[in-house]
Amino acid sequence: MPAPATTPLARLPHGPTALLLITALAATLACQHMRHQDDTFAWESLKILKAMAPTPPQPCQYHQTPFSFPDTLLRNNHPQQAADLAGHILHNLFDILSRPRIPQHWDVKAQHDLLNSLDHYIHHLEHCMPANTTLIKRQGPRNLVLSLNKYFKRIRDFLHTHSHSACAWDYIRLEARTCFQHLDMLIRQMK
Repeated sequence: MPAPATTPLARLPHGPTALLLITALAATLACQHMRHQDDTFAWESLKILKAMAPTPPQPCQYHQTPFSFPDTLLRNNHPQQAADLAGHILHNLFDILSRPRIPQHWDVKAQHDLLNSLDHYIHHLEHCMPANTTLIKRQGPRNLVLSLNKYFKRIRDFLHTHSHSACAWDYIRLEARTCFQHLDMLIRQMK
């Protein structure tokens, strides 16, 4: 008896091509899932920051602002540049807020939750919006990353100069709050 006639079936790609397709599909689904987090990330982070770092037991006196956020960073119209700047801010916030010398009255669990949230969102940005460094270097009158680096260096120097005191950390808490508000604007520009 002759073998039954077979119709050619569409073959699925094998090997590296299939893996690339599956990876691309997974990345697309993951990035779409994160759109809701884009809308709430900064404000949720502010809530955790407030739980993590209540105001110090003694009021602090701040006579002069030692640093201010470089507002020129917020005047861009390119989604990729906004994503790059947001990622840079998040990396620096993570670095500062993960320091071991936080005040004793801060909530360690809330600190851990905030650091996990920052880390998760950093990975989301890196995965869903790959960096394009040429955009960030040539925008505006000066290098935007250099402005951010100077800003965060002033924050680190301020902590060091004031021996990581509770009042210095309270000032950093207020500055982190400002950063999260600016991050919210940058995240909206990414869309």
